[in-house]
Amino acid sequence: MDCETCVYYEYDDDDEAYYCSVSMDEDDYARMMQTGRAQRAECPFYLYDNEYEVVKHQM
Repeated sequence: MDCETCVYYEYDDDDEAYYCSVSMDEDDYARMMQTGRAQRAECPFYLYDNEYEVVKHQM
């Protein structure tokens, strides 16, 4: 997983650390961790943070 390029990977000023801001329940998290052991873990919530895509629509 490449969280650093994900939209949901946000910096928290209070903790001075990055966190995933996706609202997932325990079942989603457990399912993601189980598939990660068997094969390369792929986050179902991953969304590429492409800020240039927004600018492209504004032009």
